[in-house]
Amino acid sequence: MPTPLRGDVDAVYKFCIEIVDATADLVCAFKPQIAYFAAQRAEAALERVCAYIRSQYPDVTLILDAKRGDIGSTAQQYALEAFSRYGAHAVTVNPYLGLDSVQPFFEHGAIIALCRTSNPGGADLQNLMVSHGDGSRPLFVHVADLVANDWSRFGECGLVVGATYPNELAAVRAVARDLPILVPGIGQQGGDAAAVVSAGGTADGFGLIISSSRAVLYASSDDDFAEAARAVAIESRRAALPTRW
Repeated sequence: MPTPLRGDVDAVYKFCIEIVDATADLVCAFKPQIAYFAAQRAEAALERVCAYIRSQYPDVTLILDAKRGDIGSTAQQYALEAFSRYGAHAVTVNPYLGLDSVQPFFEHGAIIALCRTSNPGGADLQNLMVSHGDGSRPLFVHVADLVANDWSRFGECGLVVGATYPNELAAVRAVARDLPILVPGIGQQGGDAAAVVSAGGTADGFGLIISSSRAVLYASSDDDFAEAARAVAIESRRAALPTRW
């Protein structure tokens, strides 16, 4: 926690609200990661943060980063958690349990399915070659095709592809049509924003939700933490869209 919030019993909530207020006019979405709240028994703070975003910035998409993946009644409960408890517009999900594991989410809102994740170990499974027609293709491409051309019939969909793999991002865009792609890995993980836009943008230059989390959140640990976060957010936008700034 930044210096002015250390020891404050409501520090988690206050920190998040300061960041939200400092950056809301610069972003297309906020993406709280549920594990960071749950680990500190701060789910109640997350509820308040989500409610604040929905009420104060209704035009900003609220994505709950939960990466849920389960079946039957358990998936239904995860869907209620994301959309009823936290009021998310969309939730990240693990698609590797198949369509029935994500269908409960479509009853409430949008899904954003893991496809080619930004961590190095993602290649262990996601790059495995699977049969397709008379040939084969990587599993992550198969997932992108499945979500874009099959699952999207049931509701709003998106995909997660890491900024650290622009070639894979281009391969996903080739089969994903105009689906939005959530791209983590900018900033601390070393992804290049301009390369992401070039590889993953739609024909009109959009279609991407480029996520920079830690670089913005922890830009400063002093009294100026919110102002520093805004400055990093501005620079991140300039890096991604230099011709529009």
